[in-house]
Amino acid sequence: MKHNKTERRGTLRAILRYLKPYHLHILFSALLALVSVAISIYVPIRIGNAIDLIVGKGNVDKSGILAIMLEVAIFILISAFATFTMTKINNRVTYGVTRDMRNETFEKIQTLPISYIDGQAHGDLVSRMIADVDQFADGLLLGFTQLFTGVLTIVGTLAFMIVLDYRIALVVFLLTPLSLFIARFIATRTHAMFTAQSKAKGEQTALIDEMIGNQKLVHAFGYEDRAIERFEKANGALYKASLRAIFFSSLTNPTTRFINNVIYAAVALVGGFTCIATVGTASPFTVGMLSAMLVYVNQYTKPFNEISGVITEFQNAIACAERIFAIREQRSEEPDKAQAPVLSDARGAVAFESVSFSYTEKKPLIRDISLDIKAGSHIAIVGPTGCGKTTLINLLMRFYDVKGGKIKIDGRDIRDYTKKSLRDSFGMVLQDSWIRSATVAENIAIGCPDASREQIIDAAKKTHAHSFIKRLPNGYDTPIGEGGTELSAGQKQLLSITRVMLISPPMLILDEATSSIDTRTEILIQKAFSALMEGRTSFIVAHRLSTIRDADMILVMKDGNIVESGSHDSLLAAGGFYKTLYHSQFAGATEE
Repeated sequence: MKHNKTERRGTLRAILRYLKPYHLHILFSALLALVSVAISIYVPIRIGNAIDLIVGKGNVDKSGILAIMLEVAIFILISAFATFTMTKINNRVTYGVTRDMRNETFEKIQTLPISYIDGQAHGDLVSRMIADVDQFADGLLLGFTQLFTGVLTIVGTLAFMIVLDYRIALVVFLLTPLSLFIARFIATRTHAMFTAQSKAKGEQTALIDEMIGNQKLVHAFGYEDRAIERFEKANGALYKASLRAIFFSSLTNPTTRFINNVIYAAVALVGGFTCIATVGTASPFTVGMLSAMLVYVNQYTKPFNEISGVITEFQNAIACAERIFAIREQRSEEPDKAQAPVLSDARGAVAFESVSFSYTEKKPLIRDISLDIKAGSHIAIVGPTGCGKTTLINLLMRFYDVKGGKIKIDGRDIRDYTKKSLRDSFGMVLQDSWIRSATVAENIAIGCPDASREQIIDAAKKTHAHSFIKRLPNGYDTPIGEGGTELSAGQKQLLSITRVMLISPPMLILDEATSSIDTRTEILIQKAFSALMEGRTSFIVAHRLSTIRDADMILVMKDGNIVESGSHDSLLAAGGFYKTLYHSQFAGATEE
């Protein structure tokens, strides 16, 4: 419990940090709230005065009543304007804070290590940035709109009630804390419920994201019934968590309303007897004063209802904020060393010196790998699934850092270089093509946004993407939706390859780069790659061994170790693991 309170205080401090840039807006909003509350407290007194001018048949002071009503109307208009302006300011602050929160969270995600992103359900991260921030905004807006105004109203109306009749005010003052006690009792017990609701919502969003993103596979493997079963389970968990949180939090309002109605009845009863008892005295408690007192009772007790609702909603907002700030509190990637040099004009000499790595301490993957790769070499990495091929690439790009040993480029540890310059020195084509919502030309120029149209077309011609792009409705200006659903897998892969061709980096990483391309196109692409790789150090991860026959060196991996290395012919002649892999893909083929 103490840990939870500490976390909550930390969350509140973080919220205040986001509010700090808007302190002038908040101050002006508070002044407007003060004006609005002052008028709402003053008006019942004047209305009570108007009632006291109705003293009997034929004795009604119509001119006095009319003057008071005109005064009241003017004050109500001023109050309406103040409330309108205050609401606009509160909206600006609230949605400014949520904008800043989303911006900072998204920027934080860009700095997080790949290991953290890989370990999270992506749908849950999306849920935190969208649904949780929206829920937080609702709680914050409610707090701005009702909390400060409610506190001012309570203090102001209590002061006026004491002036009118301290005994009646005492009745109200003694009974009202019951509302606060009940609201606090319920609110402290709903925080955990709202946390569970937010967690269930994130899990459901992650499941939806997973199922929609893989709908083809769902249908292909007849997974529909199990997908529905999993969704119903997640939906049921959200239903139970939401029902529990909302039910217990909704108890606050009717309970406090009941207590407030009891207070109102008590004031009416005591006030009525006071009116009768003070008739003819020097300081009578008039009907107009009783009317004002009853209005004040409503004004005094109403904020307790609102504040109890605000407290409940704020518990939900804090629970959502904790999930958002949990991302921000994650450790970012290790920063570049002070005055780290920029890797520019790399020659491409790469050395692995006793490199070891594991994703988890209990399960080592790569153990004591040493390699010396000359600049301009073409290195193929082959082996069964899960043997560590892609892990080597992740280490080269510093998506993960080695646990032991060193990786050097041009004789210097890659951890000495800035990450950006290191990654800029590699052109990378992955098996999964990333196509963003933009035109064809913009997708090609992701790595080189200042490229001219001529440069883009030239790169596309070299990769043989130009012919299919010309057939699109608007050629290079054809918009492509997110994920490139309008294009075939091969066409998306061609665009990915064209990106690399455009930036022409000193080193290349091709991770199953031609896996989605037909045989005829693959032959053309291999020719384009041959031209692109000329003089450049290239790492080719491949399952199809037919694509890497001409590599200068083939690294054969198994269980995180390099078990063989050499040229295609020498490895076949050795009759080892590579030969087994090769012949498993070409059953019945003979090798002289």
